Amino acid sequence: MIQSLFRYLKGYVKIRITGYSPERFLNMCCFHGIRIWELKSVGNAYEMYISLAGFRKLRPFARKTHMRIYVTQRNGFPFFVQSYRHRGALFAGILLSILLIWGYSLFIWDIHFEGNDKWTDEALTEFLKTKEVSPGMRKKKVDCPGIVKAIRKEYNDIVWVSASLDGSRLKIQIKENEDALPIISSTQTDKSNKTDSLPADLVASTDGIITNLITRTGIPQVHIGDSVTKGTLLVSGRIDILDDSGEITGYQYTHADADIFADTQISYLDIISCYHNKKVYTKETKKSGFIQIGSVRLETWKPKMSATSEKLCIAHQLKLGENFSLPVFYGHETIKKYGFKKIKYTKKEMQTILSSRFRYFCKDLEEKGIQINEKNVKIYISAEKATASGTLYLNQQIEEETETERITLERNEPDESVGTDH
Repeated sequence: MIQSLFRYLKGYVKIRITGYSPERFLNMCCFHGIRIWELKSVGNAYEMYISLAGFRKLRPFARKTHMRIYVTQRNGFPFFVQSYRHRGALFAGILLSILLIWGYSLFIWDIHFEGNDKWTDEALTEFLKTKEVSPGMRKKKVDCPGIVKAIRKEYNDIVWVSASLDGSRLKIQIKENEDALPIISSTQTDKSNKTDSLPADLVASTDGIITNLITRTGIPQVHIGDSVTKGTLLVSGRIDILDDSGEITGYQYTHADADIFADTQISYLDIISCYHNKKVYTKETKKSGFIQIGSVRLETWKPKMSATSEKLCIAHQLKLGENFSLPVFYGHETIKKYGFKKIKYTKKEMQTILSSRFRYFCKDLEEKGIQINEKNVKIYISAEKATASGTLYLNQQIEEETETERITLERNEPDESVGTDH
């Protein structure tokens, strides 16, 4: 394989020799160290392969032996260059490609992560950027042991890390601790503690009848079965301090905490028109190709938009590897013109639309943790509109926080009598 490669690079030819003394000619070639291969007899002639350097030494041997030499094949890189010697742009392109490939191999163009389930590739990539490790950096600046150390220091739930270079890719293998507890940042903890330490009352967010009351901190002001209105005090964050006689001597303040559920009801109303405008596209379309490098955009032509046209853009971004995208986009834009046609819904279609919207409304309530006890909603259809209206009976948490009013007690100091001697 290697020998064939050297022969191709140096160049070689296939020749045919004819004459009266082929044996003498071949012996002279062997005596002077000219290598020939695949020698075979063809009628009254001989064919063989010989290197380009050896071929240039054959003329004096051919004269002495009265042999004629014919070249039947030319092979190798020198002949390739000769055939394309007038195409300078081709060789310039080849040279440029070689230089680009060589330059490409000097940098890291992709960071590949394996074994990360909890931490996403994007999160880990952003962290590495803070450590000046990112696609496009020089290979010689990549400190694999330093990367391993930084990741293990930052992420306590990562128990094993391996970093290695694979061509132009930085490969990072990770093993996470599956039993680790969720991480809560110190900022979140401080904020939560600060909020919980502030005195607060719980008031009703809506009207209702109390069905369940679980108080953790604070003084309850209502009981199960009580009717409340919006703004009613449910749990007080102010605790009275009493003396032995039962008089208030001061107050202690706390952040009220409780789960309070109540039966509530809300009105539902949804109205749609019997007519709707349907968008109808015409056959008139216009396309424009583009190439965008950074903020510079080159277009084949600039199509004009109108009030009754829309633009569909399909763009592709060039990428190197998985996580490194070049600021180069290409694609095309399609301008479609349209009009509107007024269409009337059928009775069944209006019922379907209103029913579907009502289901989404109920689903949204349930996702918020609100229990629906009863639905009393009906659909009414007239000549111009369709209406869904009624009442929903719910069970939901109604407590909301509000700042506790602080009260300052006025202390009555006893009068001091001033005695006077007469």
